[in-house]
Amino acid sequence: MQYQILSLSTLIAFYLIYVGKMIAQKRKGIQTYHIAKGKKKDTLMAVEIVMKFATYSIVVVEVVSIYLNSYSLNPSIRIFGILIGFTGVLIFGIAVYTMKDSWRAGIPDNDKTTMVTNGIYSISRNPAFVGFYLTYVGILITFFNWILLLFTMFSIMLLHLQVLKEEEYLPMVFGNDYMIYRNQVGRYIGRKRTK
Repeated sequence: MQYQILSLSTLIAFYLIYVGKMIAQKRKGIQTYHIAKGKKKDTLMAVEIVMKFATYSIVVVEVVSIYLNSYSLNPSIRIFGILIGFTGVLIFGIAVYTMKDSWRAGIPDNDKTTMVTNGIYSISRNPAFVGFYLTYVGILITFFNWILLLFTMFSIMLLHLQVLKEEEYLPMVFGNDYMIYRNQVGRYIGRKRTK
């Protein structure tokens, strides 16, 4: 029962950060949610539509997996999974906070933001996505089942495709500044050695 409570708390905290940030920005007149909206190229729209399905459906599969509580392996592995999930929520929260009003979900059509390279973004270009991945993997480890494994892999793959699409978009918005940043900081973690 404690694994279920801790894991549900992790999911609730994650999505409270996500939705809370969108509500806070909406009150300031900022449109945050751009996933599969607007006039986008066909491939980007397709990626965002499938990603939207993946990220909504994985929540359902995670909640069902938590409810069924079917995992029967070593309790320390489950605790490890909870710690990974909690770490994901923490990283996601720090990333969203650091972005301030420049945080967006999806790629906007015509939306000017400020490029953020400080704080957690000085060691990861995509810490919010790292937060997603760790939260998903933490729940998977804690309540492993094959269906959850498939949905987790599918969701992470689609989020990664979204990262790649964003990496095509950001040089058009921020130009050479983004290219310099991309050459200095890793996609998911780490600083690169400069020559």
